Amino acid sequence: MSTVNAPLPADPRIDARVEQQTGAPTPPSPKRGGLGGSVWWRHALGILALMWALFPILFIYSAATNPSGTLNTASLWPSGFSTKNFTDLFNDSSRPFWTWYKNSMIISLVGALGAVFIGACAAFAFSRLRFKGRRGGMMFLLLTTFFPALLAIVATYIIFAGIGDVLPAFGLNTTTGLILAYLGGALGANVWLLKGYFDTVPRELDEAAIVDGASHARIFFTMTLRLVMPILVTVFMLVFVGLYGEFMLASVFLTDVDQQTLGVGLYGMTLGNDANTLFGRFTAGALLGSIPVMLLYLAFQRQLVGGLTTGSVK
Repeated sequence: MSTVNAPLPADPRIDARVEQQTGAPTPPSPKRGGLGGSVWWRHALGILALMWALFPILFIYSAATNPSGTLNTASLWPSGFSTKNFTDLFNDSSRPFWTWYKNSMIISLVGALGAVFIGACAAFAFSRLRFKGRRGGMMFLLLTTFFPALLAIVATYIIFAGIGDVLPAFGLNTTTGLILAYLGGALGANVWLLKGYFDTVPRELDEAAIVDGASHARIFFTMTLRLVMPILVTVFMLVFVGLYGEFMLASVFLTDVDQQTLGVGLYGMTLGNDANTLFGRFTAGALLGSIPVMLLYLAFQRQLVGGLTTGSVK
């Protein structure tokens, strides 16, 4: 757009000189009136949204540091500070908190890394290679995201029950079996998100590498993956957070206490007659369980924003 006829910013010195020469006062520049001319309501909405978001965190912190550790005595504002709930949680042999924590971290890390690798391979093929059924494959992956995962739980349970009869290490009640079940749904929306970012990488780089004798595998591993690192970090974070908080499939697969994840184990504290007395330990575990996700977002928030915005347009 041309900037020849663009209006110049107002200068008070010019206005004063015009008034001296013409004797007529310069009309004031128009100002926005009403709510649009003020920003107080925006700050009020921001503070209200912040209070709404911090309300459950404050309640969990108050219940976790409550010396009595029961639901009946929990309050919104902390009445004191005590580590009794954390000590009782760590020393409870029937509820191995650190084992649940370790299982959740292993499943989330391995599942997220596997999902990123599988999705990146598929996105590279759909973005760079030309083959029959390419468009149909992309549409099929998009179609699978429309169906909820609840529809496949019965079929998945039967499949892994049969696998456990042949290979017990990959059957039910195993972390490896649960990871394989998660990797079965690693495609879908991740491929579309990755492909949008892969399309922004110039094809001339691939053509120059092919001229130099590089294969598609070498181009993918040595050049393309480095250029699309922001979207890889973004997908890793999204998948990690999703697997870390996944409950439905994990509760079906993992029945042994030592094999359960953090979400399934903590949920067991809210059941039965001991739910009131175990509420303090439950909130203490929930408070500790939020640390990995918080640290992950704080460490990679720049890559997350860059990956989502850059890959959304071509």
